[in-house]
Amino acid sequence: MGLTAHVLAIDAGNSKTDVAVIGADGTVLGHARGGGFQPPVVGVDVAVDALGTAVLAAFAQAGVVGVEHVSACLANADLPVEERELAGALVARGWGRTVEVRNDTFAILRAGVDEPRGVAVVCGAGINCVGMRPDGATARFPAIGRMSGDWGGGSGLAEEAMWFAARAEDGRGEPTELARTLPGHFGLDSVYALIEALHLGHIPFGRRHELTPVLFATGAAGDRIARGLVERQGDEVVAMISVALTRLGLLEEETPVVLGGSVLAARHPALDDRIAELLSVRAPKAVVRVVSAPPVLGAALLGLDHTGAAREAHDRLRAQYA
Repeated sequence: MGLTAHVLAIDAGNSKTDVAVIGADGTVLGHARGGGFQPPVVGVDVAVDALGTAVLAAFAQAGVVGVEHVSACLANADLPVEERELAGALVARGWGRTVEVRNDTFAILRAGVDEPRGVAVVCGAGINCVGMRPDGATARFPAIGRMSGDWGGGSGLAEEAMWFAARAEDGRGEPTELARTLPGHFGLDSVYALIEALHLGHIPFGRRHELTPVLFATGAAGDRIARGLVERQGDEVVAMISVALTRLGLLEEETPVVLGGSVLAARHPALDDRIAELLSVRAPKAVVRVVSAPPVLGAALLGLDHTGAAREAHDRLRAQYA
């Protein structure tokens, strides 16, 4: 097979995929970017085949045809059964001797910690939380929406903001400035006009996420309803953190807690303050940090963990993504 590389790291999200080929000493030998990874939409085989374009481009840059180990952190790998199915599909492609598939939240966690120990919460379009210990123990949630007990994330916050705004405008609910600020963001004069534009597709579906920053700005300006939604998002983040730490037996130890995703990375003061206030009571030994390193680094570090690479290799790899 002509293997000269050590790890193929894959971070595949809903909108884009990053791939890196890593040498045994932690050197990045090749990298490439591809499109989104959505097996629920196109099917597992088609989705994995789509990864192949980026993988083969990275292999060509590295001058290899395969690796010892594939470390794949994939969106939509929400349940262990999905991880096993995706791992089987990757094994069939023959890109590496061994394959390990994890949910993509693990990549963000590992990118933000110095060893495989800690908890991460990602709040982007949705919300998810995972945790790990060096002995291989993990904590996780199904994270497939309201049916699995989730609340919030960017999409959820936008939907809740619209609910309150609509009821404020038509009289079913309490007054809120959201009834003015949400439609105003799109140059519209009423929530009804915004509902119509969204429903009929005059405003593309993907632009709904723009309502989330408007919600935060409205809350920061003093609106009680908007502020309440922001505080509830903080409650949800801390609930996940404290449960994950408890499951891992880390609640009473100083433990890194990594925050990522567009909502948390935006560093909204009200949300940050709420999280800090609640953690001081529920998990006072948590050491919070916001991750800035790309998730593909986390996938690569997990690969080096799996293969038992030297600490120097981990350090060299991280330095290249600094």
